[in-house]
Amino acid sequence: MPARIVLVRHGETAWSVTGQHTGRTDIPLTDEGRTMARALGERLRRAPWHGLPTAAVYTSPLSRARETAELAGFGDRAVDRPELLEWDYGQYEGRTGADIRATDRPGWLIWRDGVPGGEKLSEVAARVDSFLAELNGRHGVPDADTTTMHCADCEVVLFAHGHLLRILTARWLGLAPEYAQRFKLGTASLSVLSWEYGLPAVETWNDQSHLETA
Repeated sequence: MPARIVLVRHGETAWSVTGQHTGRTDIPLTDEGRTMARALGERLRRAPWHGLPTAAVYTSPLSRARETAELAGFGDRAVDRPELLEWDYGQYEGRTGADIRATDRPGWLIWRDGVPGGEKLSEVAARVDSFLAELNGRHGVPDADTTTMHCADCEVVLFAHGHLLRILTARWLGLAPEYAQRFKLGTASLSVLSWEYGLPAVETWNDQSHLETA
């Protein structure tokens, strides 16, 4: 695995403001979302990041993620990866949880009940696992007998979506994908996955301090 994975959720969209489930609908960033993305880029250009010049950069192909990568200054080296697409919400695309619970399924919880006509949580987790397995092969694995890493200086930056990144984090930690429910993640947030005593760990989570002056 790489020494560190930097996770960036895309900036604000009209549907993220209203809480509508945004899976494969290609909703663009709002003007505020673009301001958020630029603020994130400013932060990553400063110490201790210094622009992450040697990092491998991957993005969801959807415009809200790719534009965030571009405005943050990573567009020229961001590679589209379909594994980073958001959860396909099927018939619940564009709807809020409150609406679904009021009109379709009282007490509905996506992590437990899923979505009709869309992806199963297990299917999202499977493509996340596939992506992490590829990173494992490309960037090295932890030494079985020590806390050191092969390819210890490798870094990866991912520009993607709220639910997808939460599921990826659960799988990084070796947890069932349902645990992703417990990781809240705001728009244009910065999170870091790394290692502690040879085990996968969360170093930083849902940091939006760069937005305070945006």
